[in-house]
Formats: sequence, C-alpha cells, structure tokens
Amino acid sequence: MRHVLIVDDSRAQRMIVEAGLRGHGFIVHHADCGAKALELCSRQNIDLVLSDWMMPGMTGIEFCRALRALPSDRYVYFILLTSKSDKGAVAEGLDVGADDFLTKPLDQGELRARINAGERVLAMERALRGNNALLSETLDRLRTLYAALDRDLVEARNLQQSLLRERFHRYEEGEVSLILRSSGHVGGDMVGFFEVSPGVTGLYGIDVSGHGVTSALLTARLYGLLSGATPDQNIAVTMGPDGPVGRPPAEVAAAMNRLMLSEIQTERYATLAYAEINRTNGHIRMVQAGHPYPVIQHRDGSISLLGEGGLPVGLLDEATYTGFETRLEPGERLLILSDGITECPNPDGVELGQEGLAEILRNLGDLTGTRLLDALMWELARWHGSEDFPDDMSCAVYEYGA
Repeated sequence: MRHVLIVDDSRAQRMIVEAGLRGHGFIVHHADCGAKALELCSRQNIDLVLSDWMMPGMTGIEFCRALRALPSDRYVYFILLTSKSDKGAVAEGLDVGADDFLTKPLDQGELRARINAGERVLAMERALRGNNALLSETLDRLRTLYAALDRDLVEARNLQQSLLRERFHRYEEGEVSLILRSSGHVGGDMVGFFEVSPGVTGLYGIDVSGHGVTSALLTARLYGLLSGATPDQNIAVTMGPDGPVGRPPAEVAAAMNRLMLSEIQTERYATLAYAEINRTNGHIRMVQAGHPYPVIQHRDGSISLLGEGGLPVGLLDEATYTGFETRLEPGERLLILSDGITECPNPDGVELGQEGLAEILRNLGDLTGTRLLDALMWELARWHGSEDFPDDMSCAVYEYGA
C-alpha cells in the first residue's frame, strides 16, 4: 500500500485532501508544518507528498528542497498545492524538485488524476529500482566469480612459468637462456631444452594458436612430449645401440603432428622449431614447422635466417616435414623466437619485422644470456610503447662457446 503524506497548516484543508484519497487503499499521514513532515519522512517510507506552498516556518518549497536532500534510495513523488499560477513560481517549484502542481481550491477529479500520474511514475521507479537491485546483486556475484577466476589464472600462470625449470644453463661448451612472457595470465607459447645424450642438447620453441586457458593447456601437453630424457618420455629421443640418441628433427615434427591429430581432440594447432645441437662441434639438426625463422647471430652482429617455413603441427594429416642442418662457429648463437616478437606492433600498428629484429640484435650484440633476453624485452616494450604486448613472447637461445 502507498503511504501518502499531506502537509498543510490548515487541518480543514488536510481533511479536504484526505477526502479525495478515501477508498483508494492509501495509508494517509498528516503534518501541520514542514519541520514535522521532514521528521516523519526521515523515519517512514513515504511514497507521495501533497504539500501546501505557503506555510508558516518552513514553506512548501523549502520542505521540498530539504526532502530531496535526505539520503534515500527511494523516490518520493512531490505535488505542491498552491494558489500561484505564474510561470516563475512554477519554475521555482520544479527547480527544487517538485513533480507536479495542484491549484487551490482543489478539484477532486483533478486531484485523483494527478495522483494516478504519480502512481505510474512511482511504479516505474520501483520496478527500475528492483531491476537495479537485481543487477547489483548479479554484478556482485560476477565480481566474486571473476575474483576467483583471477586467482585461479594467477596460479595457472605460476604453474605455466614453473615448466621452465631452468631459465639459464651453462655447459662447458656454451649456454642456454630462455624467456617466456604471456600477453595474458596464461598463453600458448613455450620454450625449453633437454639433454638428448652426452654432449647433445635439444632446444625448441612452441606456439599454440590462440590465447588463454585452452592454448595454455595444449602447450603444457606438448611440453610433456619434449620434457623427459628417456625414449618413453620424449618423442625426440630414441634408443640406440649405445644408449639414447636423438631422432631426426623432421621425424619429431611428424610424430607431434600425428599425436595432436589422433590423441588430442582440439581445433588448435601449433608451430614448432626444434634444434638438436651438438655442443662439441656446433653442428645443428633442425626442423621448422610453421614457426618463425630461427636466427643465427654471427660474431660481427649480423644475422642469418634458417629454414623454409613448413606446415604447423596438428593441422593436416598429410603434412610432411623436412629437416635441415647448419653449424655454429664459436662466438655465434642460435635464437628460436615466437611470432609475438617479429609481429610486435608500434603505436602506429607497424610490425617490428625481421629487419627491426636484426637491428635490435645488432645493438645488443655484446650482451649474452639472460641479460640479452631482458634487454630484448625492454627494446620490444620501447618499440610497442608499453609492456602490455598483444601476443605472447618467447625466445630460446644457445650461445656456442659463450
């Protein structure tokens, strides 16, 4: 039921107004001055006010202004009762927050019509307030859900980063350095290395299509194919007469392609660059499966691109892969980079490209190990204009004779 407040210093006038409300289900309250009306409104939820304009002490205009200043999430429909009809008075009433006017002497039919109009406004306001309350409750639940998801994603990011058990490893013949930076909480890039056999190291970069949790899970699955040091754990290692030996890199890409298409039910695919490095003489066997061109940086700072592209893994049953070989001279290094680096845009949308990468690497030619990779990320952030990269970044480096 609606609560209606009648405010007038004349009891007879209040009775006249109340007579027009009888039989319509209102709960009627009375106040003979603005101060009492304001005190009543502060403790009772009033829906509609009919207030005289001219009253001793606090006028109807002053009461309306004070009522609007009360802290409340409920709207009160305010009708001023007045004998004034000039436009200036009407404008003043509207300016302080009045919704409607009734001129004295009151016409009961007009009174009822104005109250009906007020009820329609209040019904819409109450419905809107109910919807807002429901929306606020829903938003609170979503915030709680997102906070939980964010905590889970932060943990997932930590777990993904933990897959890089060693970001730097020094051999007698050279050094391996790795860096992995996701554009979101988790990403689809992965780099790593493992011992194939004494004196031989496997170095790889993987980039799963897409971003987010699905790509990260597939990345972890593919990481498991190259993480072990025995033939039953690592698809790049097989058993020879004298112990574990490396499989030809082209066979590694083909094996990963078969496993993705037969065992991993997903529409995602991945690019792969895998290198088997003989640390004793610098000889390298490689395969490039859709991954950006591996790079050799020579002692004078210049670079050479390796490979001919190739098809990604997990895309086509009939895909074939061709390996190639190269050799590092002492003082040279091999870099396996994801496309997030070469495709990193500047603020104008221009990608870094191979030429931009070559210039950065020339400028960083004197740096080695993790200092080189940290400086590379800093240069990319300077090119992009921020450290919030649009794609995952990863790089694996082997420095021969470092």
